[in-house]
Order: sequence, then structure tokens, then C-alpha cells
Amino acid sequence: MKHFRTVGLLFSISLFLFITADTGSAITVDEIVKKANQAAYYKGSDGRAYVSMTITDSQKRRRTKKFTILRWDKPGKDDLYCEDQKYYVYFHLPADVNKMVFMVWKHVKSDDDRWLYLPALDLVKRISSNEKRTSFVGSDFFYEDVSGRNINYDTHELSREDKNFYVLKNTPRDPDSVEFSYYIAWIHKKTFLTIKAEYYDKNGEKYREYVALRESTIQGYPTITKSVMKDIRRGSSTVLEYANVQYNTGLPEKIFTERYLRRAPVKYLR
Repeated sequence: MKHFRTVGLLFSISLFLFITADTGSAITVDEIVKKANQAAYYKGSDGRAYVSMTITDSQKRRRTKKFTILRWDKPGKDDLYCEDQKYYVYFHLPADVNKMVFMVWKHVKSDDDRWLYLPALDLVKRISSNEKRTSFVGSDFFYEDVSGRNINYDTHELSREDKNFYVLKNTPRDPDSVEFSYYIAWIHKKTFLTIKAEYYDKNGEKYREYVALRESTIQGYPTITKSVMKDIRRGSSTVLEYANVQYNTGLPEKIFTERYLRRAPVKYLR
């Protein structure tokens, strides 16, 4: 019996060494997901960027919208778990959306709060949780894409990996709350940025695809500065290009409130 225990122990050690050698580390799926979430949404203590969004419909007609996005992070103890955040998106162009504001209070342990200010009507609209996976101001991105999907809403498994990527399959814990049955994400092993994501419907058909088109290192943080979301069924696509990206700017939390939906914090939008 002792002999078999020794053989079993040696086999386990050999298997561990094989896995470690193949992946380059003993990282768990949970750690991959948290690192990817951090790389995408938690660079620095806050952030600011000027964004150009180009929407191309199935007839190849193009519309461009431009906005500034501000982000503030609640100080947290565990960077890998990440903490609550606040987002403020202020539209500049075209004229019909000028001064429109989208604001998010992102909560790690509960549903997010979202507001949309429509200046033409002088109306502040609350966006309910069942609207978060609807089009963001007519684009192929969803409201939820702006601040990110809560990682606790899905189960995650490592489907495969190669020299450069971890490929994860992500399945919703509550399938009735979303339109997809699962999505596949390609996570870069060095930067942990999501380079590609494919969404599949209830019939297992791919209907939506995200691709990172350009990456830059800004203030030491690997950053996606150009990306595209494609709606395969409609034949439309939306490209986001980020300019003047800055981190750790010292944004005050007070500007992420309902008061500043109607009264834009101009100082921080320049």
C-alpha cells in the first residue's frame, strides 16, 4: 500500500509540473478573470479619455458620436477583487446629443445604478437593470459594456490556452436575465487584456463579436485604444477610438452625482 501511495504522489507531482510548464504559471481561472477585469476597468485610481464612436449600419452608412468618459474608483484593499466605481460619460457631438450624460454607479455586490440625462427634454431617466443589455445610444455596444459586466454574474472555465492566450468560456448564472447563452473570451497572458470576445445565442450561434484593434501603454498601463463591436445578425458595427487617455488625475467623487447631470463639470471635461 505504501508503494502505491508513493507512486500516486509522484504522479500528482509530475502532473502539477506538466500543467505549470504548459501554462507558465499555476494561475487559477478565478485569478485570470479577476486580473482581466482589473486590466480592463481598474487602471489607476481614476481615468479620463476622449472617445470617438463610429457606427456603421448594414447599408454602410456612418454616424459619429464624440464624448468624454470619466471614471472614479472607490479605494479598496484587494486590487484583484476590485471595488465599486463611478462613471460619467458626457457627449459633445453631434448636436442632437450635445450635453447628454450617461452616469453609472457600479457596485461589486449588487446591481449597478444608471442614469441618462436628456438635455432636449431636461429629463433624468433611470436605466433599469433589464435595460443594461440594450444598445448604448444607438451603437452596437450595450450599456453594460461601458462599465463592464459583473464577474460574479457568470461562471468561468478555461476552455483552452496557447502560448499567448487564455481562452475562457463564460456562462450566465441566471440565463433568463441575458440574451446570450455563453461567451468566449481571449485573455492575453502578459497584459490580461481581453483581445477578443464572441457571444453565442440560445441556439449556439455566434451573433456578436468584440475585437481589440489597437493597444498602447499609457502611464505604464496596457490600454486598448481602439476596438470594434460587430452585430453579426444586423450586419452593423461600432468602432471606439480613445484619445488623450489619462490615469490618476485626481478626479473628485462629488462630480459623479445627479447634481452634475444637468450641470456638467466643465473643468474635468476639457
